[in-house]
Amino acid sequence: MLFLNKAVLFPVTSSALLGVEEGPCETVNLTVELGSSAKLLLPGLCSNTTVKSLDLKGNNLQAVGAEALGKLLQQNKSIQNLVLEWNSLGVWEEGFSLFCQGLSTNRSLQRLDLRNNQINHEGAGELAAALKSNSSLQELDLRWNNVGLLGGRALLNCLHSNRTLRHLELAGNNVPSDILKAVGALAALGMEMFTLTPALSTSEQAMDHNQDRQSILAENQSRTHVLSKEVLSLKEEKAKQFLNLMDTIDRQREEITRSSRQSSARVGQLQEALAERHSIVNSLKAKLQMAEAALALSEQKVHDLGELLSTAKQEQATMAERQAKDLQQQKQEAADRETKLLRDLSAANEKNLLLRNQVDELERRGKAQQDQLFQLKQDLTNTVADLRLRAVKAEERLDMEKRRFKQGLDDVEFLRQKEVDHMTQHMEASERSMQERIQRLEAVRIGLEEELSRVKAAALVERGQAEEELIRARSQARLEEQQRLEHLEEKLRLMMQSRDEAQGRCLQQKQAVGEAQARASQLSLQVESLQRRVEELQQDLSSKEQEKVAEVNKVRVELQEQVGRLQAEQTAQEGLREKIAALERQMKVLSSNHREALLDKEGEMAALLERLRTKDAEISRMREEAAQRASFLQNAILAYVQGSPLGTLSPRK
Repeated sequence: MLFLNKAVLFPVTSSALLGVEEGPCETVNLTVELGSSAKLLLPGLCSNTTVKSLDLKGNNLQAVGAEALGKLLQQNKSIQNLVLEWNSLGVWEEGFSLFCQGLSTNRSLQRLDLRNNQINHEGAGELAAALKSNSSLQELDLRWNNVGLLGGRALLNCLHSNRTLRHLELAGNNVPSDILKAVGALAALGMEMFTLTPALSTSEQAMDHNQDRQSILAENQSRTHVLSKEVLSLKEEKAKQFLNLMDTIDRQREEITRSSRQSSARVGQLQEALAERHSIVNSLKAKLQMAEAALALSEQKVHDLGELLSTAKQEQATMAERQAKDLQQQKQEAADRETKLLRDLSAANEKNLLLRNQVDELERRGKAQQDQLFQLKQDLTNTVADLRLRAVKAEERLDMEKRRFKQGLDDVEFLRQKEVDHMTQHMEASERSMQERIQRLEAVRIGLEEELSRVKAAALVERGQAEEELIRARSQARLEEQQRLEHLEEKLRLMMQSRDEAQGRCLQQKQAVGEAQARASQLSLQVESLQRRVEELQQDLSSKEQEKVAEVNKVRVELQEQVGRLQAEQTAQEGLREKIAALERQMKVLSSNHREALLDKEGEMAALLERLRTKDAEISRMREEAAQRASFLQNAILAYVQGSPLGTLSPRK
């Protein structure tokens, strides 16, 4: 026989169990402590053929463990002895139904221990349905559950079709005596043997009274120990859930700060792009000014040449008129381009305002998310405090019930001892009186034999009455003690029901945490959609910049063509310099007029420059306002994180 210790096997994996060599050993006994490792251990035992006995006592398997046990019973063909005491399998109805389905199809299990598993009448009905189709189970222990009347009837009905079960334990299940008698009758008719602990005779109960009382005390102590373990496990689970929630909140905060940083960086990039565009517009304006100056000079020259050529030749006059028309067209085109550039600048400013509005909207959404997270934190702290208070109250109630039970036992023991002392004193007094009468009658024994026989008969009658009174007193004390024990068992059952309600509330809190995580995922999806929108806007801006560059290149090409034309005109006009020298005086007069026109143009340029300075001042002011908003938002987030009541509980990164 191979024995594996729990300290060696914890934690156990399925690969380790599959690797057990099926050697010459006949049986292998496993005594393990699983906890949350049931999903790893039990699937490994499904194909194992060496383990014959499995002890899983006090592991709190819950629903996942019950499902794994059902699969194990369906697939395993070697386990004959299975101990599942103190695992609360009856609390999880779906898991226990799967376990009963596996038991109905199993053909190797011979002994099953289900003590202290909180199995109610519904679980007993499912177990009875499984026993109807099971043909291998010989011993079943259901002590200290909550089977009740309906569960007892279901088990009674299943015995009509089951012919292999030989030993059944139903103590501490609130099963009525008539059902127990009916089960005993079935055992007498067709079953081999049924042992029912509550069906003991009155004499056996009187003999084993002290042993039962000690066993009840031991079981109550074990129950309190298990309840304290479960309360501690619930506290640990709540602490883990709280820490996980704090981690998720910290991650969401980091994502929000990261998104705000990215948005601020993108706003900075957009502002830089706007600054570059302003510089490009300024350069274009400078080039336009140079072109206007050149055009003005060329107009003046063309005008002078037109006057000279009008006196000289009609053809030169027509050429000058054509050149003037071309220059006017060029001037009109330059004015159109300038208006177009101004419109593009206004459109870019509008897009900048839209982006700023979107950034403000993102900031408001981030604040709303922070408020929701703070509300969730407050709800979680309130629920944790409520659960702690309830656990403390349950412990206090359990201690009070313990003290009351001990006090009741002490009172019963005191009353019984008092009654026994009273009866012994009465018997001693009656015996002394009888001895005195016999001594008196011995002196006159010869003459009073008939009177002596009457006195003996009266003494016998009195003695019989005294014995009957003693028996009545003992039976009454026994009944009172049984009633008190039943009352205490009812109180324990109510405490277990309250613990089940607490577990249900814990499940509801888990569902609420899951909903909060779903909300957080939805918010992350919204942030991603906003990021995609910003990327689309960036792509639009890049396309607009490419169009601007193409237009600038086109203007450069046209200016180069104009420069070539002007150079050709200069070469054509070199032959006419002699005639121009004669008209220099007239040129001086025209130059003064041109200076006045230049002064007017310079005034217009100064006005345009002043407008550009105001625009630059507005853009710089908007940049400063955006930077101040970002700094205010960052300071507010830091103050919120440092000043929140739960901020100190979050783990440091």
